[in-house]
Amino acid sequence: MRKNRHKVLMIGPARSVHGGISGVVNNYYEAGLDRLIDLYYIGTMVEGSKGRKLLCALRAYCQFLMKLPGFTIVHVNMASDSSYYRKSVFIRTASVFRKKVVIHQHGGNFPEFYNKDLSDRGRGRVRRILSSGDAFLVLAVAWKDFFGTLIGRDRITVLPDAIRIPAREEKRYGVHKILFLGRLCRAKGIGELLAVMPRLQKRWPDVRLYLAGIWEDEKLQEQAAGMPSCVTDLGWISGAEKHKYLQECDIFVMPSYFEGQSVSILEAMACSCGIVASDTGGIPDMILEGETGLLTPPGDADALEEGLARLLAEPALCRRLGENARRKVEAEFSMENNIKQLMEIYDTVDHREFPHDKN
Repeated sequence: MRKNRHKVLMIGPARSVHGGISGVVNNYYEAGLDRLIDLYYIGTMVEGSKGRKLLCALRAYCQFLMKLPGFTIVHVNMASDSSYYRKSVFIRTASVFRKKVVIHQHGGNFPEFYNKDLSDRGRGRVRRILSSGDAFLVLAVAWKDFFGTLIGRDRITVLPDAIRIPAREEKRYGVHKILFLGRLCRAKGIGELLAVMPRLQKRWPDVRLYLAGIWEDEKLQEQAAGMPSCVTDLGWISGAEKHKYLQECDIFVMPSYFEGQSVSILEAMACSCGIVASDTGGIPDMILEGETGLLTPPGDADALEEGLARLLAEPALCRRLGENARRKVEAEFSMENNIKQLMEIYDTVDHREFPHDKN
């Protein structure tokens, strides 16, 4: 038992939001982080209309102002675009009140946001905001490389996402069941995935793709609905139902155009799936080509088809990759290791003296 518990005010999307950051936060609660520290969580974004989102953000900021005096660390879970703009207000406020700030960067689209969407003045503002943190956390080495050009590599800590590892179960390979978990949109490669399914079905008539997630593209949803012989729309799944499909499907696919990391890939690794994923963002830290899965270039339908075809044709390869993936996730991406590292970060931040340089 710690004598001096860290007092952490954490912000991010509401825990009910369907997405990666809320999944990470829920994993922290399930693993008992709130029993190790004095933790209070404020959801700054909900799903729904612009008005509903604005109201949530305003309420969250008022709640933040009321709670802030009682906490020493503010842990900000951030992505790009609107998430960055929203969280920058909280970061500036925490700095004004001389609170220690941990910026936890999750988004996979930050380079495009920074390089294409912002003016020179806006990019300068981003660098100042990100530099104001007492700790800056990223999900993978590739992100340390990118953000290092903005605020300096020595200020950045790699803290990969993690999951609670389920007990081992017997896995059947060669069943030709492919699973996707995540947002159902073009940026996740769903267009390419649907394009290759009829070609794969010609070679393996029993192949089936299970899509689990929230649709964000009506045309893609209509396209999937027109392929009932090889595509099943599961809707959003979680808990025991999600574990059921992860265990029953021998192949997992994640053909994203960009990705911070991917909790879904970690879950598939833990269930010993053979994995085909895009070579982008933090994915190569998890999927080592030919060892724990197969990597394909983002947006390349032919390469995606080839990768899936290899696993459909070679159950032994699928098994070897899946078993290697299970060993890797156990060794490197367990929630126990993640929380241990996070506690060390809190220790360092909490003991840092004021004043300090917040450029």
